Amino acid sequence: MSSLRFFLLVALLATIALAHPSPARKLAARSFKVPRSLNPAHPRGLNGADAMVKAYKKFGWGMIGNKHKKPKPKAATNGTATSTTNPITPNATQDETGEVTATPEQNAALFLSPVKIGGQTLNMDFDTGSSDLWVFSTSLSAAERAGHTIFDPTKSSTFSAVANAKFSISYGDGSGAAGTVGTDVVNIGGATVTSQAVEVATAVSQSFVADTATDGLVGLAFSVLNTVTIGNVKTPQKTFFDNVMGDLDEPVFTANLKNDTTGTYEFGKIDTTQFTGALSWTPVDAATGFWQFNSTSFAINGKTQQNANASPAIADTGTSLLLVDDAVATAYYAQVQGATLDQNQGGFTYPCTATLPDLSVAIGANYMATIPGDQITFATTDATGTTCFGGVQSNGGANLQIYGDTMFKAQFVAFNGGNQSLGLAPKA
Repeated sequence: MSSLRFFLLVALLATIALAHPSPARKLAARSFKVPRSLNPAHPRGLNGADAMVKAYKKFGWGMIGNKHKKPKPKAATNGTATSTTNPITPNATQDETGEVTATPEQNAALFLSPVKIGGQTLNMDFDTGSSDLWVFSTSLSAAERAGHTIFDPTKSSTFSAVANAKFSISYGDGSGAAGTVGTDVVNIGGATVTSQAVEVATAVSQSFVADTATDGLVGLAFSVLNTVTIGNVKTPQKTFFDNVMGDLDEPVFTANLKNDTTGTYEFGKIDTTQFTGALSWTPVDAATGFWQFNSTSFAINGKTQQNANASPAIADTGTSLLLVDDAVATAYYAQVQGATLDQNQGGFTYPCTATLPDLSVAIGANYMATIPGDQITFATTDATGTTCFGGVQSNGGANLQIYGDTMFKAQFVAFNGGNQSLGLAPKA
């Protein structure tokens, strides 16, 4: 009888192994960089209001034109997973290396990087506030494709469609992208996942169509936010980072996005020459899908204040502004001569000749991330260059603070997927 049980157990294990084959692996180096450079198609200027609208749309916060409406009680996400099953087995490589240029859009709203999918190179946004890897494709209309580099699955010998698989990234106002799903070889900086879930857009919102610099997104939040469904079952797919993380020297990636339009993302390594002192680490609430943490205090020119009833905060490279609780934004601009809440612009503006104080925001319990006053201006509001739009703005009463690129340009940020924490330090 015991022999029968043994053979039954062996048969069961064999069946499981066939259903979930081990990822194929190959050797390369164990860290890689993604540098960025200026995108000449998007010169600086005049889009502070657009950046505000974009940020509000991303998280489903209501606006009327460029004016704020009270947001919904919860910020919209790119989907909450109901299943952690991943039937698309990733074939992550081992020991990867390489370097890729990342390009900020107008006013550094997005930082774009060349990504190879099935041998085709697209410029894509690295977004720590979402978890889908989706691309513009030949399935879109000619009008939607215009100006974009398009992924053509028929020209990839390694693309494999996944039957009955779909994705839909829907923000609060209905903007986003939707389409079908396949797997393909994805190469970022020389690091290759041979069976990465690639979401092929068959529909995109007008805001993405108009943004011809962006050919898709690479989500770097936690995989639980991925929006793929197979049949009618929510089936989140692993992000590129989750697929390569276990094969890196360290399970980390870092964002070193500088104010002069240069900088790098680096995977698998923390370059200690890029920041001063030691990194201060704080745990994140990965269950939300975001790199989320508490931020209960702030400082203006070094004078600390408590943020009563503070909203949690997330680190989001896909948002250009620093969106703080209304009480924080109001307190900050009270210290800026001539500052006003301009309803036509949708945010705080001030004379460009004004001297702005430094702003620090708490990252967890033990670190204050400081943004120097001379790095807070986001854009001018008109051709005269007399009025400026701030890179720090109110979240309009939402229950989430979004720490975007205004913070990243002043702080070196490390994302540790191994112990689910964030490390920050001032730039070197």
